[in-house]
Amino acid sequence: MEKQGNIKISSENMMPIIKKWLYSEKDIFLREIVANASDAITKFKKLAELGETTGDAAYKITVTTDEKAKTLTVEDNGIGMTEEEVETYITQIAFSGAADFVSKYEKAGGDGIIGHFGLGFYSAYMVSENIEIFTKSYRDGAQGVHWTSDGNSTYTIADCDKQSRGTKIVMHISDEEKEFLKESEIRRLLNKYCAFMPYEIYLNPKDGKEDKPVNDTAPLYLKQPKDCTEEEYKDFYRNTFSDYNEPLFWIHLNMEYPFNLKGILYFPKVKKQVELERGQVKLYCNQVFIADNIKEVIPEFLMLLNGVIDCPEIPLNVSRSFLQNDRQVQKIAKHITKKVADKLIELYKKDKSKYESCWNDIATFVKFGCIKDDDFYQKIKDVVIFRNLKGEYLPIESCYGEEVTEEDAKAGKEPQSVYYVSDEKKQSQYVKMFLSAGLDALVCDTYIDPHFISYLEYKNPKRVRFLRIDADVAGALKEESGADQKIEEIFKTALEGKNITVKTEKLKDTSVPAVVNVSEFMRRMSEMNSFYQMGDSPADMTIIVNTANPAVQALKSAVAEARNVAVMQIYFLALMNYRRLDSEETTSFTAGAVELLEKYLQK
Repeated sequence: MEKQGNIKISSENMMPIIKKWLYSEKDIFLREIVANASDAITKFKKLAELGETTGDAAYKITVTTDEKAKTLTVEDNGIGMTEEEVETYITQIAFSGAADFVSKYEKAGGDGIIGHFGLGFYSAYMVSENIEIFTKSYRDGAQGVHWTSDGNSTYTIADCDKQSRGTKIVMHISDEEKEFLKESEIRRLLNKYCAFMPYEIYLNPKDGKEDKPVNDTAPLYLKQPKDCTEEEYKDFYRNTFSDYNEPLFWIHLNMEYPFNLKGILYFPKVKKQVELERGQVKLYCNQVFIADNIKEVIPEFLMLLNGVIDCPEIPLNVSRSFLQNDRQVQKIAKHITKKVADKLIELYKKDKSKYESCWNDIATFVKFGCIKDDDFYQKIKDVVIFRNLKGEYLPIESCYGEEVTEEDAKAGKEPQSVYYVSDEKKQSQYVKMFLSAGLDALVCDTYIDPHFISYLEYKNPKRVRFLRIDADVAGALKEESGADQKIEEIFKTALEGKNITVKTEKLKDTSVPAVVNVSEFMRRMSEMNSFYQMGDSPADMTIIVNTANPAVQALKSAVAEARNVAVMQIYFLALMNYRRLDSEETTSFTAGAVELLEKYLQK
């Protein structure tokens, strides 16, 4: 016998409010409906294990699209419901907290509301103009029940002739949402939200044919690490992230105390060295997808990795404000960070050659992690390495000097100077000078290095200061004395009006007529202003004229006209080894070169 009733809500505008707040993430309705089906099977399975009922163990969820009928159906063979339970769980409990919902979430902007107050089922009304429920309880002699509502405040409920236990949800998709009738779109959503659900999910199964489930009910991360092969790890990576580049290595998380946490984090091979590449860390709760890259659970720097983390301790439906303030969640984040640090340290100690071979790919991740998370830096600092000019890898800690005490500072002692190269090709002249003098420098050529070396100076202010290789002519590159007043005056006269300071030094490398130096502090300030688009503030430059160079010495006896042209050429050559010439400088340099050639050939 059919009867009608009113959905018990405490606000007449309840449904419009639900639709409003859930609209931005409406495709999540499929996760909610399928997750409910999975829960229903779990409940029946538990009863069967306890001996309170019997039934087949072929548990499954079937999803069916019908574009002609404009329906999307999700059916399970779980515990089912009686008429009384339908009344309770669908028409009462679903809205028992309606008043609280309105007062809390209408003001808060609907942050993570799906699942609160039983709204999971009603999320389907975001895409449906009418929903039918066909259900039958597992209990002996239970009668099938048919419930239907158009999502307003009324519903009808009646008996039906459903033969098997379980629940079938038939969503009559509205014309505006017909994309959810397409098999391809539903398959995409099932892959997104339900890829690892614990029961097989079939999409549009064909009668008499052996169909494959769309999900993996036993994903690799649930297995014990000792039971997983290298090929299985690689296959899982390819299938989960559609990345056919092999991962460098991975970390299998498997913890049951003090909280339950399983997952696999992969270190991918980077595609570009110059910028930070965002990875994808998928967060699950009992094999049900929650979201990608939840920074409250997964530290921001770990989002450069690819991975899957499943933590039943985190509710499926929860607000971010809850995650930010939950101590258990904070412990989980710290544990994940510790496991990543432990893996890197283990690899460095056990297989240093592999660690070094992977460094170009993981360096950005490690450096970013140090900057963002001091705990990570403290754990990992001994295995942070840099390549030197000879191609060897050095732990950065080995490059630091002893800590400069107050007494040392008063005596004029400064922290250890560590020279570095940001572009080996552009700074090749400086590299050549360093190598020929038996000096060394570190290669810091990634996007994050300017920030990272500043961070290292901040963490070790009394032990190290970093200087780019063109910031100063190191003492070992100079002879004891080399100042030449006459040459200095020649250059100052020719370069009058140029924004550059002139100094003379006798360098050990006699082949170099001059080099440009820019103080490390001024250059960093200039680069920072440029990075933050705070206007052009060119750094102050100094040209170091090499009095040991024959061409420089020849200037003393050259006629004034030729001398001035030669000085400008030496200036431009030094400038070219520091930066790219602008159009005006290039024109002047070319004209000077032609003039010198003509004078040389006419002799």
